[in-house]
Amino acid sequence: MAGTETHYTLPLPEFDAPVKVAIVVAPYYKDIADDMIAGAKATLQSVGASFEVIEVPGALEVPTAIRIAYRQSNFDGFVALGCVIRGETTHYDTVCNDSSRAIQLLGLEGACIGNGILTVENREQAVVRAAPDQQDKGGGAAAAALHLIALTRRFGAPKGTIGFKAGDTMRLAGGEHTA
Repeated sequence: MAGTETHYTLPLPEFDAPVKVAIVVAPYYKDIADDMIAGAKATLQSVGASFEVIEVPGALEVPTAIRIAYRQSNFDGFVALGCVIRGETTHYDTVCNDSSRAIQLLGLEGACIGNGILTVENREQAVVRAAPDQQDKGGGAAAAALHLIALTRRFGAPKGTIGFKAGDTMRLAGGEHTA
């Protein structure tokens, strides 16, 4: 049973400069969302990060809200939270696949996102995964965002003088050219 397995968890990164994170949550199942928010907040507070909670109607709106905030605000990272429980229609598959794919694409654009949108078969699975004293998937999503922020800061420093700059003169066969 997955609930009894043990997994290695990376230690949380340390930060020299303040970290600001948006927790974007779809509180469709409010009790589950509240548990996930509590776990995310506790993880963020443990490293001194500030955060803002942004609510959206459903899991499909989470990536859109993150994209808006990523383009128009100064958040270092994002925690995507929500819960999708399988129902009787294929809507479950659409919501799970599309929200996950959109979050992944935003990450590939450079947004530091911890994906904590639960995709479960039933409410009992959601409760166990959301509870901070059980699987704490909200805290795990916050930790993932923090690790990506730390990685971005580690590799985000200016590259120095490698590469070309506008106005550089290059010597090529046939004469000089300006880049």
